[in-house]
Amino acid sequence: MTSTSSAALLVALLLIPLVGAVVVAFLRDNDKLAKQTALGFSVVEFVVAIVSWIAYDPAGERLQQSFSVDWIPAFGVHLSFGIDGIALVMIAVIGLLVPLVIGAGWAEKLPAERSAGGFLSLILLQQAITIGVFAATDVFLFYVLFEVMLIPMYFLIGSYGGPRRQYAAVKFFLYSFLGGMIMLASVIACYSLASDELGRGTFDWATLVQVVSDAPLSTQVWLFFGFFIAFAIKAPLVPLHTWLPDATAEAPIGVAVLLVAVLDKVGTFGFLRYLLPMFPDASTTLAPLVLVLAVVGILYGALLASGQANMKRFIAYVSIAHFGFIALGIFAFTSQSQVGAVSYMLNHSISTGMLILVIGLVIARGGSSLISDYGGMAKLTPVLAGTFLVAGLASLSLPGTNSFISEFLVLVGSYGREPVYTILGTVGMILAALYVLWLYQRVFHGPVRGNALVTEELLAGSSVGGVAGGPGTVMAPEVGARKAVRDLSGREKLVLAPLLVLVVGIGFYPAPVLDVITPSVEATLSSVFPDGGN
Repeated sequence: MTSTSSAALLVALLLIPLVGAVVVAFLRDNDKLAKQTALGFSVVEFVVAIVSWIAYDPAGERLQQSFSVDWIPAFGVHLSFGIDGIALVMIAVIGLLVPLVIGAGWAEKLPAERSAGGFLSLILLQQAITIGVFAATDVFLFYVLFEVMLIPMYFLIGSYGGPRRQYAAVKFFLYSFLGGMIMLASVIACYSLASDELGRGTFDWATLVQVVSDAPLSTQVWLFFGFFIAFAIKAPLVPLHTWLPDATAEAPIGVAVLLVAVLDKVGTFGFLRYLLPMFPDASTTLAPLVLVLAVVGILYGALLASGQANMKRFIAYVSIAHFGFIALGIFAFTSQSQVGAVSYMLNHSISTGMLILVIGLVIARGGSSLISDYGGMAKLTPVLAGTFLVAGLASLSLPGTNSFISEFLVLVGSYGREPVYTILGTVGMILAALYVLWLYQRVFHGPVRGNALVTEELLAGSSVGGVAGGPGTVMAPEVGARKAVRDLSGREKLVLAPLLVLVVGIGFYPAPVLDVITPSVEATLSSVFPDGGN
């Protein structure tokens, strides 16, 4: 494939959801047509993402399918995009998740006076901006998109979420916006360093990597923290995580999938794309601090997850623990651990995206996100129960599921360099088995119970003074009657099937993913250890 045609793929990946967002926004008066149109654009986007994956050459240049257009020439700012293996897997997974999210929410009731056209146009806009964030190769452009992607998510949570949606949306926005403003200071400082060194300012990522990486350690440390705080909020790492449980609990299920499975990966992606190559000395010097935060996040997230009463908040704390594993793998600075971390980013998106969707299907049937409102649901919905179990086992990294190889590589790769942090991290694996199986047992096992599945009082059966149901009948109360709850529909099975296939397929054959990731990881490590010291 020629460079022009390969660049056209990335242009298409950026423009298809953007055009789709505009088209769907004009269909506010026709919810059915808006859903069909949005699904059509998202499916085309996924097909282009597959073609982009096939066209990507792991043995080729680090950044492929690249293109650049002048934006603000006076300041050396360009609309520059390109993808490496790390960006590619994230672009592919968002291409997969968006049509599944649209399909899963096909029958979802939106708040009063809200249209499907408005909701889905924001979903597609979020997709376009997020792909731009992963593909940007101009640091100023990255910063702009990093901040702009907050806007559709703010409205998705604040306009379509739960009872406390405004609080959750504002908290999410303020945390992320503050981190972005701190990052802006470092972006400007990098531009100034390039101006002093080259006689002209630039925001080109490759040029800044060469210039800023030679700066004194003290300078790198300050610049490192400017980027790190923004990425640690987005990831999120403890103690900058508190926005995530609120946002996840109040967001609609499809929005929660995109928030936890995709947007949060911008933080860990930023560690690899910006922190390590641009500030190698600061990254190695400050690695112990990040490793402490990572391990604290693993243990803290696991403990808090096991104490949650709300299923959606449970997912948020589980993800905080998983992000700790990703950060551990990145800052252990070995090829194995970083390949594990990047594959964890992908596999977390798949397994946690599936788990959130399944939890959403449970909530849609019971009308409650409280764990105590359910029990014995497997007797009513055996297929849903089995799907929930598979998603849960993938989340706890059971061998044979997609997440296992990622967690295994992180721990094996980290142990040789950071044995103490790795051993502490393994405790999180044990806790993961406990909290995931605890949730499954509470919701699906035992007798059918809980307000979501059992009526408090059902008038039925007994008669006094007449024939049951006839004149003069007095109905006696029967306590604890089961509500009618249906199992998975054909549409819901179709939505979950691709994720189920990937959970098992990558679990048994991860090579296609690892082959794409490994060269980009090795290139990142070589920028930190140019002498091969990793």
